[in-house]
Amino acid sequence: MKYSIYILVLLVSVIGCREKQQEVPKQLVPDQQVLREIEEPNVQKSKLRSFEGLADTTFVRLADFSEDFVYDLRYATENNFLKAKVYDCAECYTRVKTAKALIKANQDFITQGVRIKFFDCYRPNSVQYKMWEIVPNPQYVANPVKGSIHNKGGAVDITLVDMEGNELDMGTDFDFFGKRAYHDNLDLPEEVLANRKLLKETMEAHGFWSIRTEWWHYNLSAGSNDKVANFKWDCKD
Repeated sequence: MKYSIYILVLLVSVIGCREKQQEVPKQLVPDQQVLREIEEPNVQKSKLRSFEGLADTTFVRLADFSEDFVYDLRYATENNFLKAKVYDCAECYTRVKTAKALIKANQDFITQGVRIKFFDCYRPNSVQYKMWEIVPNPQYVANPVKGSIHNKGGAVDITLVDMEGNELDMGTDFDFFGKRAYHDNLDLPEEVLANRKLLKETMEAHGFWSIRTEWWHYNLSAGSNDKVANFKWDCKD
């Protein structure tokens, strides 16, 4: 009788051990999934587009190729020297070669804790005519018959902001027409001169050139000979 009881207890112990052994993998499965998700996160595919297959002269929407820029496209508002809205909506388009150079320049800026903010990019030639009607002065607005490099998709009006979006002090606002906005005006605070120098030298290192009277305006050298364009972008709801 005692021997039978001993055998029964032994069998119960063995069965219990087997059940516990079978339960262990079930308990580990969730932990293994969590570790795998941490080590190999389910990263969503980027919505950014690639330049692959696009000709350098193709017009592109800059925001489709980089999320690192900031925008304040003034001509889509009344906050500009024209005091009039001349864009139906705010978009920044350039030719592919201009976009590539801007992205590389911005990568350099980011390593220094700042990035590019846009006031204007490509400008349809029809808008150039609107601007000329409001201010027919070649000192401030390029004659639309000849066209502006903005109309070619090779010019941008920009400033720099810190990584929180605060504008660096450049001495004047965008589209300030006076000597205080000139590059060769050195009668300015050291901080302003340093900020303009950072903007100018970095942009020039990536193929852009400035104009004497506007600290914000930069032309891509490779875009000077492109044709004046007049396409208008679609406004999204």
